[in-house]
Amino acid sequence: MDFQYLIVEKQNAIATVKVNKPKSLNALNTEVLTELNRCFSALETDDEVAVVILTGEGKAFVAGADISEMQPLNAAEAHAFAKLGMDTFMLIERLSKPVIAAVNGFALGGGCELSLACDIRIASEKAVFGQPEVGLGITPGFGGTQRLPRTVGVGIAKELIYTAKNIKADRAYEIGLVNAVVAPEELMSEAMKLAETIASKGARAVSYAKGAIVDGLQADIQTGMDIEKSAFALCFATEDQKEGMGAFLGKRAPEFTGK
Repeated sequence: MDFQYLIVEKQNAIATVKVNKPKSLNALNTEVLTELNRCFSALETDDEVAVVILTGEGKAFVAGADISEMQPLNAAEAHAFAKLGMDTFMLIERLSKPVIAAVNGFALGGGCELSLACDIRIASEKAVFGQPEVGLGITPGFGGTQRLPRTVGVGIAKELIYTAKNIKADRAYEIGLVNAVVAPEELMSEAMKLAETIASKGARAVSYAKGAIVDGLQADIQTGMDIEKSAFALCFATEDQKEGMGAFLGKRAPEFTGK
């Protein structure tokens, strides 16, 4: 995959995607969003990849959407820009493989929203989160009003969005926005350890579990249970289920193939 603003590396079954536009603090413009969309579309069909790590180059994870691009937009153009961001982040959220956000610095506005589209967030001690949009006279436009309340609760989400205040990594951990906070020099190694642990499990089972969680959260509890039953049943049509249970009964380590 050839990109201008992304660096994509693969190690074993793990792909690392780095937003590489440090002079603008990795701000999201149309070009970056389009590349992210193309990148994750390709990762969806890459059978060699089981887990994705998403991070940023330099001082920022993603410092937000590109204000210089947004400022002159009219309402119709803003709607189209929001749609591009939302479609791209929905692609990440619904990717059949887990996505870990390794938040290395500023994750503001669209950057916070990008991290929220990921399955798990690990933050550097230098990370800063926030939804500053109302301070610019706009609302969040890439899913912040929807994913943030689902992640940290309605009251905290409203406070963060209405006040436009930024929070540091320790506060983000307190409210459940991130799963862990680590020293900056340990961020990528910790993200890689987590990715390796996930990649060592049955890939189909992990994928089905992710789908059940993502779809179930949008449904009532009974529909969610039906989704889980279907996911559970599908596992029994896989080679990995036979291998995993056979290994358990045989008191040996499983050798999953993702089939």
